[in-house]
Amino acid sequence: MTTISADQMRDRIGTETVSDWVEVSQAMIDRFAEATGDRQFIHVDPVAAAATPFGGTIAHGFLTLSLMPLLAASVPDAPQLAGVKMGVNYGGNKVRFLTPVRSGSRVRGRFRLLAFDEKRPGQYQQTTEFTVEIEGADKPALIAEWISQAFV
Repeated sequence: MTTISADQMRDRIGTETVSDWVEVSQAMIDRFAEATGDRQFIHVDPVAAAATPFGGTIAHGFLTLSLMPLLAASVPDAPQLAGVKMGVNYGGNKVRFLTPVRSGSRVRGRFRLLAFDEKRPGQYQQTTEFTVEIEGADKPALIAEWISQAFV
């Protein structure tokens, strides 16, 4: 892992990184349904879901959003802020679910750094545009503007 200074991170505003592809399997969808209690048939019943306009089961929108850490961790050679002791989610400015992710599809994350600011000494806030792309699809699954904080 490459580490960079806060000034170098600021210089990266506007740059993009792209993750590896990850399969969203029915098993992953089922585990998410169990964890959240959202067992709507369009997620967990392939027979009933086949009769919908989706043509089969789809991932929960929140499952797709929750893939952010997994996808971010699979970005090859993504630079990290040097000396980070802890990182936390701070929230989102917007999230839009644009295209359902069908079970068995592969997705990847596209991350564009929008802002990087020091909130107080040793505490940095980063705003990132997070897009989940579906392999072979024209439109992304989701676009989110996400805020995280890092403590050094």
